[in-house]
Order: sequence, then C-alpha cells, then structure tokens
Amino acid sequence: MTIRYLLCAVLGYLLGSISTGILYSRHFLGKDVRTAGSNNSGASNMLRVHGLKPGVITFVGDCVKAIIAIVIGKILGAQHGALIAGLFVVLGHNWPVFFSFQGGKGIACCSAVFILCYPAWGITAVLLCLITIYATRYISLGSLVMTASFALLVTIFEPFWPVGIWSIVLMLLAFYRHRGNIDRLLKGTERKIGQKEK
Repeated sequence: MTIRYLLCAVLGYLLGSISTGILYSRHFLGKDVRTAGSNNSGASNMLRVHGLKPGVITFVGDCVKAIIAIVIGKILGAQHGALIAGLFVVLGHNWPVFFSFQGGKGIACCSAVFILCYPAWGITAVLLCLITIYATRYISLGSLVMTASFALLVTIFEPFWPVGIWSIVLMLLAFYRHRGNIDRLLKGTERKIGQKEK
C-alpha cells in the first residue's frame, strides 16, 4: 500500500505541474502570464491580465487536472489515496517541476479537491467563497475564506487525523501563497474584480 500512496503523490504532483495558465498564455496569447499582474499562473491572474475567457479556461483546466488526480488517488489508494493525490496536485500546481517551480496559488485545484473528497464541506466552502467574492469583489479574500472554512468544517466534523491535518495543511499552503494579497487586503490596496492591471 505504501507504493500505491507514493504513486498517488508522484502522479498528483506531475499532474499539478501541468500549468493551464502558462501553456495557454504562451501558446495562444504569446506571453507567459507570469510576467504580468501578480506574476503567477493562476486563473485570477489570467482573468486580471488577459480577461474573462482565458481566466475561465485556466480555472477549468486546473480543476480538471485536480479531478484526474483525485480519481487516480481513489483507484490506487481509496480515500487516503485521494487525500494524498489532492495535496500533491496542489503542490505541483504551486511549484510545477515543468515550469521552474513557479506556478499558481492552488485555489482552483483546491476547490475541485474539496468537493470530490468531502462534497458537503467542499460545496459549502465554495459557496462561501462565491458569496465573499460577490460581496467584496476580492477574489483573494474569497479564496482565503474557502480554504479556512473548509478546514474548520473538516476539523469539526471529520477525524482530526489524518483528515483535519490534511485540510489545515491545504489552508496553510493557500495562506502562504496569498501572503502578498493578505498584506494588500490589510492595507486596503488589494485589486478588486474589474480593476485592470496597468
């Protein structure tokens, strides 16, 4: 079983390293999205720099690779395999081996991982994210609310080990990747939806 879990981790990481934003921006827009905006490959930066369609395509692509990782994880190692694959697909997305370890912030991947692994808590967290974004127009704040609320719900209603720890690790990864956003939110300088990158 240890070998199966290792395969879940390796395959999850490699899938995560396939960056939709980088591939799409390079091949269809002629410019690596990491050279503009917040300098990452995620869907929100694609939305900010290139507009709605590239942003949606990036979000969907990043969700799809997370879905594939979770399916593989469940086939190889049941629920624990899915948790491992889910964690590593986010790690691969954030630090992709194929793209100099410079990727996104993992939110699209997290949303798919949350819903597939724990549907009730995942859907609740995603809805809270959407409500926060709608109310404040801050994508980053919605992302932080999503990961924090999911971790809270899972920690309360699921076994703390390993599931609660797993959810907290994913939350901490998201907060770490959003540390610049958190600083700007506190200072009131974070960009809202609709504010174009100059």
